[in-house]
Amino acid sequence: MTLGISIALILSSLLMVLLVLLHKGKGGGLSDMFGGGFSSSFGSSSVVERNLDRLTIITGTVWFVCIIALGLLLRP
Repeated sequence: MTLGISIALILSSLLMVLLVLLHKGKGGGLSDMFGGGFSSSFGSSSVVERNLDRLTIITGTVWFVCIIALGLLLRP
């Protein structure tokens, strides 16, 4: 059980780093390369940015749950 949660933690950590790097900063970001520069007429952020935000929040939640689960399992 601990091994599975540890693997999930490592994978979610790597995915989190990748997703954060894809976000657009003040001067643009890597997400512009993948269509982040096209804005929709419904809001100020593009569909790609909104989906990237959602995926980042989900990945962060999985990462947080893995940290809590490992802390509870490894507690003496």
